[in-house]
Amino acid sequence: MLYSDISPRTQAYADRRLLTRAKTNNILGQFGQSKVLPSKSTQTMKFRRYNRLAAATTPLMEGVTPSGKTLTKTDVTVTLQQFGDFVTITDVIQDTHEDPILKESTDILGEQAGDTWDILRAGVLKAGTNVLYANGTSRSAVNTVITIGGLRTATRLLKRQEAKQIKSIIKAGPNVGTSPIAAGFVGVCHADLEPDLVQLTEWKYVHEYPSSAGVIDGEIGSAAGIRFVLDNNVVPWTDGGGAKGTTLSTTGTYSDVYTILIFGQDAYATVALAGKNAVSTFVNNPKSITGDELAQRGSVGWKGYTATTILNDLNMLRVETAAIG
Repeated sequence: MLYSDISPRTQAYADRRLLTRAKTNNILGQFGQSKVLPSKSTQTMKFRRYNRLAAATTPLMEGVTPSGKTLTKTDVTVTLQQFGDFVTITDVIQDTHEDPILKESTDILGEQAGDTWDILRAGVLKAGTNVLYANGTSRSAVNTVITIGGLRTATRLLKRQEAKQIKSIIKAGPNVGTSPIAAGFVGVCHADLEPDLVQLTEWKYVHEYPSSAGVIDGEIGSAAGIRFVLDNNVVPWTDGGGAKGTTLSTTGTYSDVYTILIFGQDAYATVALAGKNAVSTFVNNPKSITGDELAQRGSVGWKGYTATTILNDLNMLRVETAAIG
């Protein structure tokens, strides 16, 4: 922990506030593996998956040793990058946690940190190779909304690829841990798709679930074995589809193309540097230095290392669809 230019008590207060605020933006941090890279080691982490063996369907011959198999592996490597930002504060801030300027600054920066992490994750996960179009065979043709039949096709593809349903999620905050949920695939999408989802014949709202236990942050309901969570950082490709018709369009000519990211277990991983210090806050009170002789300016900021990587494209699916206008 770096204390910058304030007391340990105030620094601890700021860190807790920032992590709590950032939690509300941790949508895509919930459904993948969460790994910690030890500090003072390296910026790169390697994930290794041993591939399945073909079934041994040839009968053994008496007294003859079979040839056997050789294990094969797939390695996925990801390199962490550092991000951060700060705001300037004036000399009105004091060295106490009761100061509202410190509170407001850490709140706003916490939101920014959470959004930053979520936007970076969305960019990686939208680039997956496993894709299903609401209509047509490419993004440029998409101009229809999602249907229950399309979602059933999505879950069938995932099951055919032997993707396992998610049974626990990552809970964010100062103490990262897991929390059990009812098994299912998880679909993450922009709020613009909610009107299309709630019209599906199998749609069930969260309040209609048999139990409220294990509801995911941001979850609105389910259909076709998929639990849907809203995340406006999963932005559409503006005017990326076919002729708009009655669908949403930025320019009024071509449909905006939205993404539903559907995840099974172990589809991707997020990596932070040194766990509890994944996001560090820095508060510098105004002090007299060259260029600020009257100690009029200070700052509040944050920085951290993060990375996201797809572990197995077959465990996730990107559905590209239009949204009703």
